Amino acid sequence: MVQTHSAVRRANNQDIPRLLDLLRQVLEIHAAGRSDIFISGTTKYTSQQLEALIADERTPIFVLTDETKHVQGYAMCEIETTSSENMYPITTLYIDDLCVDEACRGKGYGKVLYEAVKAYARTIHAYHITLNVWACNPSAVAFYTSIGLKPMKTMMEEVL
Repeated sequence: MVQTHSAVRRANNQDIPRLLDLLRQVLEIHAAGRSDIFISGTTKYTSQQLEALIADERTPIFVLTDETKHVQGYAMCEIETTSSENMYPITTLYIDDLCVDEACRGKGYGKVLYEAVKAYARTIHAYHITLNVWACNPSAVAFYTSIGLKPMKTMMEEVL
């Protein structure tokens, strides 16, 4: 399982090259499952976009480091607030993207990272944590289920 010396902290600009490496890993999983949508060899964010996300308090990025202080995973989050006439106003911590390095998967790093995100969500008085998971990624679905997440709603499609 995960080393006791692992730690979760807020990302900084020095983490950007490693974040880009991990973003490539995530993109390739999605491109393998949905090549009709995702373009292999790309990433979701550029270096400049990551800099802006890191600087914005409403888009916290957490990184998990191993005992050598090497980044082995991340959780990119967004703080969202909703308000409408038919729903209670709530704060959501939305996990935009979560990745653990492919060499470290299955060792408990993802759970450590998620627990740190959950602790942070409590500090901002979030009502809940949400995320989207692609149906073409059954290992991610199984992971999120194993740590206690449940379906909130289902998005369906018909490709034309």
